[in-house]
Amino acid sequence: MFKLSVITDEISQDFERVVQVAGEYGVTALEPRSVWDKPPQELTDEDCQIIKHIADDAGMEICCIASPFFKCDLGNEDQYQTHLEYLRRFAQMAHMWDCQIIRGFTFWKTAPAKDVWQQLLDAYEEPLRICQQEDVYIGLENEYSTHIATAREAARFYEDINHPRLRAIWDPANEVFAPQGERPFPEAWERMKPWLIHVHMKDAVKDSNSPEGARCVAVGEGIIDWRGQMEALLDMDYEGACSLETHWRPDAELDSDLLSRPGGATFSANAEGASRICLENINNILQELDAGLR
Repeated sequence: MFKLSVITDEISQDFERVVQVAGEYGVTALEPRSVWDKPPQELTDEDCQIIKHIADDAGMEICCIASPFFKCDLGNEDQYQTHLEYLRRFAQMAHMWDCQIIRGFTFWKTAPAKDVWQQLLDAYEEPLRICQQEDVYIGLENEYSTHIATAREAARFYEDINHPRLRAIWDPANEVFAPQGERPFPEAWERMKPWLIHVHMKDAVKDSNSPEGARCVAVGEGIIDWRGQMEALLDMDYEGACSLETHWRPDAELDSDLLSRPGGATFSANAEGASRICLENINNILQELDAGLR
């Protein structure tokens, strides 16, 4: 059985409040992104120790660091070196938190992925050396704002790099936002399944009135077959975490910048209510699946 998790700032910037709310819904794992209005790369050792203490007291584990690694400009050497330093810091944090997964991306999209493919492959050589040395993994997330936008592109990237420290974070809703995306489940899922290390849970619908061509909705209320997706995870005996990444607010759509650069107090405003709805929907689906398996 997979562990239910939540990306922390999808509830609150207050880590204690996150743990309190998450515990009400049977959440057993946490994925820190911004905490106390700090992005993960700005959290101090003392911050990390407090986070670990609060999580331990609640009987929750930290399953992944929702880092912005390589959300920067491809070919900019200064930014590249800065993000390598971020990665080294995230590895230190992972050790403090007994966690091995650090989320990563493939730079802001400036051209079709095929036009910069070798440059992307080369850019990952040093990060993967660091991961091997530090005994951590990069969970690479495909996202429409970055060069690797679709499951099809991501699967080819994993195959071409062919390194045990690079694995997939699967977020079906990202496929909805990608212009060339396929149906998230089962088509895109089948491409990602062999590389899976971690899952993000959000839902979406196509929307021609949105600047992104899609918008997030409550989990279970969009076009993603979350019942089928969760059943598939159970069938494969996936024991990792599935982290709610709500990205939806009932009163107003998050703007483009907050969608691609989530974090901070503005992002977390009105987040708790939205995440409560999503967690309730997720638990209802799990209860239905459990009843059907008996």
